Amino acid sequence: MNFISNQANSFQSQVKPLEAVIAVGDKPVWKEPRLVGDWVIWLEQRPLEGGRTTALIKPWFKPNCIPQELTPAPINIRSRVHGYGGGALSVEHTSNEVLLIWIDDCDGCLWSQTWEILEEPQDQSKYLKQFNKPFCLSKKANYLLADGQIDKRRKRWIGIMEDHEKDYLVQFSLNQESADPLIIYQPKDFLGYLALSPDGNALAWVEWQSPSMPWDASQLWLALLDDLGKFSNTFLLAGQNFQEQKSISVFQPVWLPNGEIVVSEDANGWSNLMISETPQKIDEFNYWKRLWPMNAEVSMPQWVYGMSTISAAGNKIAALICEEGTWQISLLTKDGFVQSLDQPFNDLQGIDAQGERLVSIASNSFNESGLLEFNLNNSNWEFSLAREPLMVQEQISKAISFWFEGFQGMQTHAWYYPPVKSDKKLAPLLVTSHSGPTSMASLGLDLEIQFWTSRGWGVVDVNYGGSTGFGRSYRQRLKNGWGKVDVFDCAAAAKALISAGKTDKNLVAIQGGSAGGFTTLASLCFTDVFRVGACSYPVCDLISMSKSTHRFEKNYLEHLVGPLPEYKNLYHERSPYQHVNNIKCPVIFFHGL
Repeated sequence: MNFISNQANSFQSQVKPLEAVIAVGDKPVWKEPRLVGDWVIWLEQRPLEGGRTTALIKPWFKPNCIPQELTPAPINIRSRVHGYGGGALSVEHTSNEVLLIWIDDCDGCLWSQTWEILEEPQDQSKYLKQFNKPFCLSKKANYLLADGQIDKRRKRWIGIMEDHEKDYLVQFSLNQESADPLIIYQPKDFLGYLALSPDGNALAWVEWQSPSMPWDASQLWLALLDDLGKFSNTFLLAGQNFQEQKSISVFQPVWLPNGEIVVSEDANGWSNLMISETPQKIDEFNYWKRLWPMNAEVSMPQWVYGMSTISAAGNKIAALICEEGTWQISLLTKDGFVQSLDQPFNDLQGIDAQGERLVSIASNSFNESGLLEFNLNNSNWEFSLAREPLMVQEQISKAISFWFEGFQGMQTHAWYYPPVKSDKKLAPLLVTSHSGPTSMASLGLDLEIQFWTSRGWGVVDVNYGGSTGFGRSYRQRLKNGWGKVDVFDCAAAAKALISAGKTDKNLVAIQGGSAGGFTTLASLCFTDVFRVGACSYPVCDLISMSKSTHRFEKNYLEHLVGPLPEYKNLYHERSPYQHVNNIKCPVIFFHGL
């Protein structure tokens, strides 16, 4: 086992335990940043306003400027497509105006508003003024909308509509109020991640079909658009060939200024980027170059719309790359060169680039997530936090990467947080199991983890088999193995720390939420490692889940456990609900709002 010793504790006597009200306090969440001319726009989800999400704007590379809110209450920017939503805001910029189009969770409708950029703002927190009042483009109805693109050439919004258990590509005119959706295209099952070409003559997107999830098997499609925006031809460009056994997934097509497409694809077992040849005609898009092979991931599981790990920075590609659970920002050039940008953050999500400018949501072991602005011209960067820092660096337990023998002896990864202050030779241990279950243990500062380490606990955040960020084969370990592989790995991580003399075998706890709650309960049912457990909104009964979950993940259990009814006995064997009498220790449940 590759393991690093505990941190020096010379300052331990001065460390005070982190208060619970701070650890679980109301933290704003920033997401989906984008560059708009000389401005940065992003979304902020506010717990103190019932989780309402709003759009903020500020001047580029001026971190001390107060952001201006563009969508005040009661506006709530949120989509609910596929149950998980995302991609609820679209933005377009001209020389002196900014157009916002959003899905409002208050009524599910599509709204638009134009803002005028002030040349000489008098107030340093107001940079734009309303050109018009919010304008409702769609009728209130039962369908769901998301993932829109603004087609300024044809003055329309095009995006995803989910209606009666089906996906559609639809459009709404920017000049018509309370209109019905006009259907442009219907896939066989699911679609998303629309990308309109710079000249507006082509549209690329991702499709997938149940029971596959988009990170298991998906396809890249392209359509040529006529002057009215109708599809003249559609082409399958890359991804899964359903006549073949090998599964391939694609993620987030991005156009370069010259008409080339960049997309992430995992045919080699790792989600790497490939780029199309410069097309002279449409069938030439079938020729791809894989210029940047690496044992690292340039994608994320597509649970929601609006995620971004790739952006065009002129003719270069800015990419978020994950290697062994650690993220970095790199610039990729068409000569195959990969340049890692010199910046201190290793937990990154959401990226947008424009010329020499780049933005991302970033964090690291000592900083909660905030807005990172990076100047590609001179490598200078600025960082703005969603809230003021609540801990000093000396109080923080920094994650240590270690590998251990997991299920069937396979090398498995975890992050270990040693206790900052401990009065015991062997510290108690908290094992955490992430949700998803395709998620991954994050490196960003987590005050809930620090709550425990400041009280003399060690915490191990396990990237059990099935986690993202370690290649397709690592993620495929959970196929037919949910409730077995993850449980073994969580127990094995604890045993490895016990063997290394880091923790007391009689003081090991486990916690998790949602899918992580399932792993927590299953670990209490089927292992004897843990002495106490805590779970939030856990999956307790796999049969019940298969009947009640929404369309997007309706057949996900076929991958995780097996198809019904053939594997019904296995569903019962793995369900904590069926084995509650096996739990011999205290466990606390949290559920509801």
